[in-house]
Amino acid sequence: MPDDPQETDVPHGVMASTKWERFRELHAQGLGRNAISREMGICNAVVSRTAEHLELTFDRSRIEAATAARLADLAERRSILAEQLTSDAERLRRKLWEPTFVYAFGGAQNVFTKELVDEPPPADKRSLMSTVGIAVDKSLKLAPTETGSSGADDAKSMLGKLAQGIAELAAQDDVPESGDE
Repeated sequence: MPDDPQETDVPHGVMASTKWERFRELHAQGLGRNAISREMGICNAVVSRTAEHLELTFDRSRIEAATAARLADLAERRSILAEQLTSDAERLRRKLWEPTFVYAFGGAQNVFTKELVDEPPPADKRSLMSTVGIAVDKSLKLAPTETGSSGADDAKSMLGKLAQGIAELAAQDDVPESGDE
């Protein structure tokens, strides 16, 4: 087979042989498939088929490095998001024990009232605890803790405490509050 494939041997979907010289120049400059495609105004698939026909290959080391860099960037972003979710969980958990306003509409006149209470009612606490649990769970999925013998035990302990807290709040919610009718 000659160095330059014959025009008659050109398969369907390969650029015209009049463009091969420019194609080879760009390839020799180290341009990748996408860059050659943009430079020559030809779709990526035609560039790939032409390279295969001309027995040219593209250096993938830059693509691998770019992919590794992108994966590292994504890992960093997940880590930051995990930190933010953990901060959110901590902030929400503190709200369990802080004074808050309770709002209501009621009475024959459907009057709006609000009252400052020492801490949220049990139903609101349960909702906050569920939200805290979700934030912690999602943060752990984004940035798992280091594997170790104590890590699993710590997680089990934390989950056990969360379950116990939710159960206590559910039990409190079943007790009628004074003034309820």
